[in-house]
Amino acid sequence: MSNDAISSVSWGARCRRWALWLLVMVTLPSLASASSAAGDDAEAWLSRLGPALNMTTYRGVFVYSRGDQVSSMRIAHRYRDGQVEERLVQQDGASGEIVRKGMQVVCVLPDHGRVKLDQVTPSGPFADTFASQRVLTRDWYQPQLLGEDRVAGYSAKVVGLNARDGDRYSYRLWLEKDTGLLLKSHVRGQDGSVLESFQFTDLEITDSLPDSEFEIQLDGQEIRQRVPTPTAGEAPPPRMDGWYLGWRPDGFLPAAAPVSGGGQAVAFSDGLAAFSVFVEPAGRLDMPTGASRIGATTAYMRPLEAGEQAFLVTVIGEIPPQTAMKVAESVAVQDAEAFGATAP
Repeated sequence: MSNDAISSVSWGARCRRWALWLLVMVTLPSLASASSAAGDDAEAWLSRLGPALNMTTYRGVFVYSRGDQVSSMRIAHRYRDGQVEERLVQQDGASGEIVRKGMQVVCVLPDHGRVKLDQVTPSGPFADTFASQRVLTRDWYQPQLLGEDRVAGYSAKVVGLNARDGDRYSYRLWLEKDTGLLLKSHVRGQDGSVLESFQFTDLEITDSLPDSEFEIQLDGQEIRQRVPTPTAGEAPPPRMDGWYLGWRPDGFLPAAAPVSGGGQAVAFSDGLAAFSVFVEPAGRLDMPTGASRIGATTAYMRPLEAGEQAFLVTVIGEIPPQTAMKVAESVAVQDAEAFGATAP
C-alpha cells in the first residue's frame, strides 16, 4: 500500500484536526487526573497544561512536522470574560484559516468557502479523553521530569511520557515555566526517533490582544457550526452497529464517532494517542491493502467479507503499524444489513 491513504488528506482534514484541538482546549482541565496541584514533579507540571491552554493569552507562529511534511501556522489566542477566542492562519502552501469564539468555529478553506466541522478525535497532548478525565494517563505512560530548556525565547520544563508497552508511542513535552503553556512536543518511536513534532518558533505571551486579531479575513461562503457544550457525567460511548472490535490496546476507550460516508466509524483514545476504525461496504476490492506510515500516523487497510458482501476495514491514527494491524485484523462484521445498501 502506498502513502496515499495519508498524504492525500486535504487541507480540510487538517483544518478539522486543528479546529478540534482548539475545541478540546476549552474543556481540558488537566492532563493528569490524579496529579497534585503543587510541587516540582512531572505530574504536577502536567496538571498545569490544561488551564494554560485555555487561560493564557498569546500570539505566535508554530511549526508542525510529520515525516517529511512540514507546515506552519500563525495563532492568536485570548481568554476574556470566561470565553476562549482563537484564530489560526496557514502560513505556507494553500491559504486557509480557522476562527473560534467560545464553542462557535468557522473554518475557511482555500477555494472551498467556509465549511462546518465534522466530529473527529484530536490527537497528541490535546486528546479529549483528558477533557473528561476518563483515562489515568500514568497507567499507560510513565511521567518523568527531564530538566529545563528554552523554546522561542521562553524557559521551559521538559516532561517525558514514556509508553509502558509497545502498542503506543512515547511523548516529550516542553512547558513554559511561568504559565505551563505547551511550547513544543515530540511523538517518539520505540527507538527514540522523533516521528512528529510541534514547536513555537515565535511567541509572545501577553495580557491582552485586540479584537482585530480574531476577525476572519478570507472570503468565502460562510457556514458556521456550534459545538455542543460538554455536559457533566459520562457521555454514552459511540455505537458499533453490526460489527465489533475483537482487540484494542489497553487503555484505549471509545471517544467519538467520525463521519464515515456510507460506513461506520468509531474513534478510540488513551488520552494522548488516538485512532479511528472505519468499516465500509466496498463492492469490488481492487485497491491496495496493508500498512503505510507518515510520521506517527499509520493507516492500515484490509478487505473483509461477511456473507456475500465485501467490506473495507481501515484503521488510521497515531499508533505503531503493528498495533494498527492487530486492531484491523480483529474487526468482524456480524450484520451486513446494519450498513444499509451494498456498495456498487
